[in-house]
Amino acid sequence: MDNSQKDQILEKALSSLLEKRRQSSTLRTLTLPSPNQTDFSSNDFLSLSTSPLLKSAFLSELSRTNLPIGSGGSRLLDGNSAYAEALEAEIAAFHGAEAGLLFNSGFDANAGFFACVPQKGDVVVYDELIHASVHDGMRLSRAAKRVPFRHNCVADLRRVIEESLKSSTDLKYGKSHMFIAVEAVYSMDGDLAPLKTIVETVDDVLPNGCGYIVVDEAHATGVLGPNGRGLVCILGLEKKVFARLHTFGKALACNGAIILGSPILREYLINYARPLIYTTFMSYPNLAAIRASYTLLQQGKTVELAAHLHSLIQTFFTELRSKRSDGFKRLLKVPSICPDSPIFWIQTMEPKPLAKYLQQRRIMVRAVVPPTVPDGTSRVRVCLHAGNTELEVKNLVRSLDDWVVLQQGSSGKQESKVDDGFAVTARL
Repeated sequence: MDNSQKDQILEKALSSLLEKRRQSSTLRTLTLPSPNQTDFSSNDFLSLSTSPLLKSAFLSELSRTNLPIGSGGSRLLDGNSAYAEALEAEIAAFHGAEAGLLFNSGFDANAGFFACVPQKGDVVVYDELIHASVHDGMRLSRAAKRVPFRHNCVADLRRVIEESLKSSTDLKYGKSHMFIAVEAVYSMDGDLAPLKTIVETVDDVLPNGCGYIVVDEAHATGVLGPNGRGLVCILGLEKKVFARLHTFGKALACNGAIILGSPILREYLINYARPLIYTTFMSYPNLAAIRASYTLLQQGKTVELAAHLHSLIQTFFTELRSKRSDGFKRLLKVPSICPDSPIFWIQTMEPKPLAKYLQQRRIMVRAVVPPTVPDGTSRVRVCLHAGNTELEVKNLVRSLDDWVVLQQGSSGKQESKVDDGFAVTARL
């Protein structure tokens, strides 16, 4: 059998799998942004991606340094630089950490950390809504057990820890370790981890200091805490958290990530984190963009943006809760408590038709369906931005209300053919 025949057999199998996704409306496709739409979808929370302020800071950073373009290789070969190491130290100091290590993406950082840091016999306990990158890392790790706990439920976390102690003599006597993985802000629900209570529970239940909390601050960076330092810094838990992940591709409008922790953790990751070791490091313009964004944070130039964003959060919540018609409450489920993040969910049995309706009104939102979210919680995900206006937020709520009225006026269930590219089917 020649290669062309083999290719045909393989591609037939691949095509069959794609068709199954198409039939189940879970086929992923790439889409292009439409012009003149109001953004309620992206993670550009501070609207820095289109900010003249950031562009100016970036160009200024490039002009003041004589940097090449490419890094030239892996950081363990020719890709390292004094510039990168200084940037790591500056970011670590900003977040109140001892040390930091840059990665090309948050996915690489999470996957690399959880693949190599848990040792043989260790246990990884994680919130059931933890990011896909953590799952990928855990699958490659040497940990003896991986155990979920109910989302943001500290009582269930306590139960899981206590059961693990009963089943592991090494853990009971402090000879092995337990890692507890949580997110500061959860990407699909917008709620915050009850981090202070989690820390207290781990200290209370686990003996000999063998509990290690790891916090993914991806959706909190730039948005929460003093000058955008994140949830850990808000709560003053810098000394209680083993490792933190901050990413630069959301509120900071760049890309890449950093893991914050001790100098020993940094050195260990340099030696064992494969996504760091076996890939070309970020380019110098990328590093300059990260430094420019952090300069804005350090100088307090994003404080006003964050304040406006939090004002919009309250406005959106108030407007949503003001809609008390039976139809609105029957067709749409909205948060009962105002989130502390710019991420809102609007649950509905018809997320794709609703998303399409809003997109046709030049309002960009995305439908989110299982397996990204649990069965029975399909939704439209709404992200607010510092660049949004109060008028735009009110128009979004008015459009939701108009869709409800339209649905009530329809006789029977309307068939709506929706481009699957507008549905999110991967955790962000």
